Amino acid sequence: MNGHKGSFSRWWLLVAALAVLSVGIIVTVIHFKASDTRPGYEYERGSNDTINVAIAYSPMSMYRYGDTLSGFNYEMLREMSAMYGDKVKYYPVASVSESLDRLCEGEYDVLIADIPVTASLRERVRFSVPVYIDRMVLVSRDSSVTSPLGLAGRQVWVVEGSPAAERVENLSREIGDSISIHDSHKYSAEQLVMLVAAGDIPMAVVNEEVAHRLHDRYSGLHVSTHVSFSQFQSWIFNKEDSIVADTLDAQIQRFKLTPQYKALLDRWVDCE
Repeated sequence: MNGHKGSFSRWWLLVAALAVLSVGIIVTVIHFKASDTRPGYEYERGSNDTINVAIAYSPMSMYRYGDTLSGFNYEMLREMSAMYGDKVKYYPVASVSESLDRLCEGEYDVLIADIPVTASLRERVRFSVPVYIDRMVLVSRDSSVTSPLGLAGRQVWVVEGSPAAERVENLSREIGDSISIHDSHKYSAEQLVMLVAAGDIPMAVVNEEVAHRLHDRYSGLHVSTHVSFSQFQSWIFNKEDSIVADTLDAQIQRFKLTPQYKALLDRWVDCE
């Protein structure tokens, strides 16, 4: 009976958490549509002088903290657009794989998400110059897994389209044992963390900065096991649109020399 009650409680925790996330995305969309002082949100592409940016709803990209929209990438792009006079139209997105497809089809000019630079993705898209550095970590309730060796024979969830799946596959070869990888197209990195916290999945691999920002919100989580070296995090461009890519690359390089960029790193990036 107690086990049944525990499962019921976890189920309600998951439902509540996913509901909060859904409300966050909806409120974000409403915020963009209602505000006259911020770049607008619409599903239609902006005009030719507008940069159409798909941005993941996540703690490091764009997130609702209380009644304020924030996030390292969102704040950086907002500072840059004000500095260089760019018109930006934001499209909050949840699915990385779907957004990559739409980027390649020309629906978006830029995709900003928790995606590190990898050789395999370079064949499909163009990465910007590095924006910051992060690495992948294991999120689990099991404190006995303290190194990648502990993943042998385990089940691990990753976001579909994320390089995390490729990294876990490489880990499986490195440790000489199988790791069962679940590629989830339904859930974002934040939702995977929620599922681990609720006990509905055993573990997930997400970016360290995302894991740290969610750690205090969900009790019993362990997020200190690194599964990758430090990796460059970049924005992603359509390979066919060199004008937007070249322009933003130059702007990012200049912005990284400013005090505003240093202030953003100090506030948001804890990775050593």
